[in-house]
Amino acid sequence: MARPEVEVRRSKRRRRTVSAYRDGDRVVVLIPASLSRKEEAEWVETMIARLEKSERRRKPSDDDLMKRATSLSDRYLGGLALPDSVRWVDNQESRWGSCTPGDRSIRLSARLQGMPQWVIDYVLMHELAHLFEPSHNEQFWGWVDRFPQAERAQGYLAGWSAAARLEPPPDDQVD
Repeated sequence: MARPEVEVRRSKRRRRTVSAYRDGDRVVVLIPASLSRKEEAEWVETMIARLEKSERRRKPSDDDLMKRATSLSDRYLGGLALPDSVRWVDNQESRWGSCTPGDRSIRLSARLQGMPQWVIDYVLMHELAHLFEPSHNEQFWGWVDRFPQAERAQGYLAGWSAAARLEPPPDDQVD
């Protein structure tokens, strides 16, 4: 992976703490003005490594999604929902996820990457429930509602959609 552009901001008010964040494609590192150039270089490397580790944790791989889906199925659905594939996709602009029961595939919108794990888990649960209940009927919602944070995640996604000025799917549907 290519090293990101780095901007170092020194502060006379900052005494001991160092922090960093992404601003687009650039990493901004905030350090005390008293640090030497050598200390600055060490902190820049440390903070880039921390940011990248955090981002990897927040953007699970397709394999991680499959493991998570299996775990959720076991925990909340009695192991009834066993997908053959679970993967991220970039072509879902109006849905958070989709499921094809025929080939047992689940796709999650890449827009979910970086959202809290419990939100991603909710979308996975929604799609897992479609593996054995294709419609959004009362039985389907009974399965989805086994996930303890279902209502909270629905609210989060609705809020995110409103903030992004996206129309939420009808009837609080994920897909």
